[in-house]
Amino acid sequence: MNRRKLRMAAAALAALALMTAGCGTQVSAQTDTVPAASAKTAADTMTLDTAEAASSDLFTDRDLEQEADLTGAVRYTVESGKNIEITGEGVYVLSGTAENVSVIVDADGEAKVQLVLDGLEITNESSPCIYVKSADKVFVTTTDSENALSVTGAFRADGDTNTDAVIFSKDDLVLNGRGTLDISSTENGISGKDDVKVTGGTVNIRATADGIEANDAIMVGGGTVNIATYKDGFHAEKDDDDTLGAIYITDGAVNIYAQDDAIHATTKLQIDGGKIRLKASEGLEGTWVQVNDGEIYIEASDDGINAAHKSSAMTPTAEFNGGSVTIVMGSGDTDAVDSNGNLIITGGTLDITAQSAFDYDGTCQRTGGTLIVNGTETDTVQSQMMGGQRGGGGRGGRGW
Repeated sequence: MNRRKLRMAAAALAALALMTAGCGTQVSAQTDTVPAASAKTAADTMTLDTAEAASSDLFTDRDLEQEADLTGAVRYTVESGKNIEITGEGVYVLSGTAENVSVIVDADGEAKVQLVLDGLEITNESSPCIYVKSADKVFVTTTDSENALSVTGAFRADGDTNTDAVIFSKDDLVLNGRGTLDISSTENGISGKDDVKVTGGTVNIRATADGIEANDAIMVGGGTVNIATYKDGFHAEKDDDDTLGAIYITDGAVNIYAQDDAIHATTKLQIDGGKIRLKASEGLEGTWVQVNDGEIYIEASDDGINAAHKSSAMTPTAEFNGGSVTIVMGSGDTDAVDSNGNLIITGGTLDITAQSAFDYDGTCQRTGGTLIVNGTETDTVQSQMMGGQRGGGGRGGRGW
């Protein structure tokens, strides 16, 4: 079943390029008067200034360097059945083709390790191709080359650790470079127990579970990420701490075809730039979804954007301050923008094709921006009030 799903996921990934916007029919709805007010008043329990300032410090200089310094680098050519164990800080160049090989990083907790993929192809049956047990941070950097990592069978646990991803890291992980990395997985593509960052290169993921998951945060500051998955494209969540699990996109291209949520954050989902194309049951989901810039296109069959009760640290809020957002909804009980709390619009363009453009439970405050609903520009926000609690109820998705 998983291999069949992977073949379907590959076809879905190719279908991303064919998504186009359309127009629907306006339905009657309750019209709310939109008062002029401060965004900070509506987002009552949130600290906007603090959270927005943090986004400028997401990436270090080394995170954004797309070529590794190979002076003194150690070089490995992979061999089938022989794991590579890295125990010290440094730069390691990996190349060759092999089966049932794991590159295992088990270094000091202060060590920074850079794995440079230079024409590397690994196919495993049951273990991660790259497994970070311990380090301060690990960089996976592609040269101007094509690289492929895949796991074809059921993952085998490592003691108490459920290693369920092709790249599995217990510490901070950065993907960058100039080349291409193809990942195919019978479960998750990339799993990070701290932060996962993408700043360069092209990462293609086909997975039956989440494409990229992280406990603390997922951050994209460049490069191209293409994901086809039967669960979520990006998923940020820590099971025992609902104050963690954020997603930030500042640049780059993100294309996701997902059966469940394309991008799912527990706390804040902030988009400051980039080009994003999503086709999923739900497009963007988080407790606080904030769009400041970028070009976003969403096709969804449930909610296009859902600000739901995921974190106790903040009030559900959908906020639009800039950028261009196009949402095309399927028919039925669907909402383009669904907030279990507040709705804030201060700038940017929202172009919506849907029976229900907006559904919010709290206050709506609009001080700017351009609204286009079913092809007609409007100065009012129409709320269907069909029950904002519906969205974000679980991980079970709808059909492709």
